[in-house]
Amino acid sequence: MSNKIVLGFSGGLDTTYCAKYLSDDKGYEVHSIIVNTGGFDEAELNRIEAHAYRLGVKTHTTIDAVKGYYDRIIKYLVFGNCLKNNTYPLSVSAERLVQALHIAEHAKNLNAVAVAHGSTGAGNDQVRFDMIFNIMLPGVEIITPIRDMKLSREEEIAYLKAKGVEMNFEKAAYSINKGLWGTSVGGRETLNSKGMLPEEAWPTQLTAEGVGNLELGFEKGELYSVNGKRFNHPSEAIEEVQKIAGPFAIGRDIHVGDTIIGIKGRVGFEAAAPMIILKAHHALEKHVLTKWQLQWKDSLAQFYGNWLHEGQILDPVMRDIEAYFENSQQNVTGNVFVQLMPYRFMIEGIESKYDLMSSKFGKYGEMNSGYTGDDVRGFSTIFGNQTRIWNSVQEENQK
Repeated sequence: MSNKIVLGFSGGLDTTYCAKYLSDDKGYEVHSIIVNTGGFDEAELNRIEAHAYRLGVKTHTTIDAVKGYYDRIIKYLVFGNCLKNNTYPLSVSAERLVQALHIAEHAKNLNAVAVAHGSTGAGNDQVRFDMIFNIMLPGVEIITPIRDMKLSREEEIAYLKAKGVEMNFEKAAYSINKGLWGTSVGGRETLNSKGMLPEEAWPTQLTAEGVGNLELGFEKGELYSVNGKRFNHPSEAIEEVQKIAGPFAIGRDIHVGDTIIGIKGRVGFEAAAPMIILKAHHALEKHVLTKWQLQWKDSLAQFYGNWLHEGQILDPVMRDIEAYFENSQQNVTGNVFVQLMPYRFMIEGIESKYDLMSSKFGKYGEMNSGYTGDDVRGFSTIFGNQTRIWNSVQEENQK
């Protein structure tokens, strides 16, 4: 009988414990996998692979999921201008779903009897991983040693030291999770309802001075060019924006939200590229989409972002909303001009052949074209007719 188990592996304390415990104590043939969504460079991935093999895993697989991460999720977050609670670009939420999907697919390909992850029992990730594994891997056991045994950090370290595992056991002052669509930062300041992260906590420090400029080129809602340079894939354009805007320390904030498990939490994040791209995309949309396109898209986007945050990426309603998003982007083509300054940015304007703010139709507050004053009088009478009737009835009944 097969005893293969697939372990989502980051090389940190929790997944290091899982790898050793599952192979040594439980006798599983451990197959580790790391899904890179933009947070690791090649040197880090090589170090993690070597660490996994030292722990005794049978195989270790590295998945470069950056482009797929964009195609599957980020693209639609941009189309919807999705910000959780009007603040957070869903950085970690989106990453975990892509990682879970790849881990599940790997477990399928290996015909594994079990799948494991290093989540604790205190956060959202446990629900996201469990739910996707349950949907994609019916009948496959889900093993979560840290959660199930309620292990403390000290207990994990003691176990690993007893097994002769060598790694950096010092706890960093801040927990940092980096990816293509932003970086989350957690520390003692975010554990309470008051307190801002200190300057030294932010991974990207302010190094730029003065004013910078960006010209972002969108094609059907997707970012393909930055300052005149065209990229083969939007994920590359996102990385370019981050490289230019990051040194301005733009996109820092603290998100307060409701977790899937019912408690509220705070987390810091820095997301220069996501925040600029979302605001630039939205600015372009406001010029090229109609009032009702914008309203319905905003309504659907709020649901889409919330449902994605809660791990429901496989719900078929998500495909329906994505189809609407996709169709809404047919005219979202043009250039957006952005000014960069330390800690902030400003949208300067747009250029698009689909711009509905055209002088040939009139200039707001100055001159009308295509209709007369009498047209407006007639329209105003009809447009307010129902409310006029309602008021008339109220007055009659008050006599």
